[in-house]
Amino acid sequence: MPIARYTYGNDPAAQLGYVDGDAIFPLAAVDGPATVEAALQLSAAELVTVARAAMDKPSAAIALDAVELLPPIDTQEVWASGVTYSRSRDARMEESTQKDVYDLVYEAARPELFLKATASRVSGSGGTVAIRGDSTWDVPEPELVLVLNVRGEIVGYTAGNDVSSRSIEGENPLYLPQAKVYSGCAGLGPWIALTSEIADPNDLAIRLIIDRNGTVHFEDATSTSQIHRTFDDLTNYLFRHNAFPQGVFLMTGTGIIPPDDFTLEDGDEVRITIDGIGTLHNPVVRLADGA
Repeated sequence: MPIARYTYGNDPAAQLGYVDGDAIFPLAAVDGPATVEAALQLSAAELVTVARAAMDKPSAAIALDAVELLPPIDTQEVWASGVTYSRSRDARMEESTQKDVYDLVYEAARPELFLKATASRVSGSGGTVAIRGDSTWDVPEPELVLVLNVRGEIVGYTAGNDVSSRSIEGENPLYLPQAKVYSGCAGLGPWIALTSEIADPNDLAIRLIIDRNGTVHFEDATSTSQIHRTFDDLTNYLFRHNAFPQGVFLMTGTGIIPPDDFTLEDGDEVRITIDGIGTLHNPVVRLADGA
């Protein structure tokens, strides 16, 4: 089961706990890490040991519905991988005025990696994600997210929403940072599933549902089995000549692209469900143009 970041009662301090069924077991009860940053100093095996120790303290358990879940991130950066599914390559070639760059990077040895968000730009499940006021074509991008410790070891997984402006990126690939990085540009959650709980991360179903005005406006599904690159490959390139002393989150790309006549609207509800992890739910807001 997963590790969650949460607050409880009148205590505003964020805590970490191990979720099992309808209960959450505070890691603090076994002198475990109090922050995601501290947790990502540990190995995958050490995190499992801490989680199991917390479960051995049933008297400290809290009802899950009594806590407020927070984004499972505190000081980390979020990076993203581009063009890792053939569907993503095709869509970006269709939207772009420089089509060949996406086909070339799909086949290249070096993957496309870019900074997606800082922690302050990330919403958890239930929090809002944003679309830009100066964009005319916006989409969610449902993605499996690798949770990496300071040494680049995958210690867990979460669900991610890489909200993107296709109209801005389509004008020019050099506009990618503006299309991808802004206030409220990403969702993560609802928690971090430890690697020991995911039997095969290379074959996880990912489902996207977008509700509009109370009805399903768009839905689709894919699988991580369709990713063109290995997770080790993406991780190794991310850590080349780069250090992440607080750990890092790495989105692995999207295989779900809504049709060209679809764009997110203010008030939409985006739900991303990944097998073994859970559902990330984010209402959508449009930022005021020029804000």
